[in-house]
Formats: sequence, C-alpha cells, structure tokens
Amino acid sequence: MAKVTLYGIPNCDTVKKARTYLDGRGVGYHFHDYKKAGVEAADLERWIAQVGWEKLLNKAGTTFKKLPDADKADIDEKKAIALMLANPSMIKRPVVEGGASLLVGFKADIYDAEKF
Repeated sequence: MAKVTLYGIPNCDTVKKARTYLDGRGVGYHFHDYKKAGVEAADLERWIAQVGWEKLLNKAGTTFKKLPDADKADIDEKKAIALMLANPSMIKRPVVEGGASLLVGFKADIYDAEKF
C-alpha cells in the first residue's frame, strides 16, 4: 500500500469529507495539518509541477478575498507560492499525495478512481 499523506486543516468541511472517505475504505494515511505544521516550498513546487499553481491557490476562500488588491493582482507561480507559504489556508484543500496521482479537493468519484 502506498504511503498516503493528507494535507489540510482539521476544521475544514472538505478535509473532513476526505478523511471520512479514506477512513471508511480502510486507507491508512498521515494527516499533515499545515496550519500548525506549515508547508514547505518544496512541497508546493512539487504539487505545482503536477497540477499547476492555479489549481492549488484557493481564490474562492476568505483568506484570499481579504488580501489587498495589490496582492491579488498579477499572480504568477512565484507570487502564488509566496502567498501560500505566508497563508497556508490559501491552499485548496485537501491535498492528498501518495496515490497514483495528486488529488486536490474532494470529489468521491475522483477518489473512487484513485489507486490507494
């Protein structure tokens, strides 16, 4: 079985759904709370190489919306990484690593197709 890591924050409803899904299917995983433990630039860079920064940066969340307009303008990969390092809650959640592909967010049908 692959070593699965679920990145997120414990009080996020989408993270709770993903954890319930994995627990219900007996998938063992390590939970990484990136609000408490932080996130490394190397992790973000690895994820971006797989799914792109646009998928990782949660522009719909309150943290992003509260940013000054200058911070929200002209975002590129470098600026997105800096924003997510400074505000881990801006990372779309959960991020699940260790299966056949990197999963961002939670949709049961996509998790069903994953080979954990």
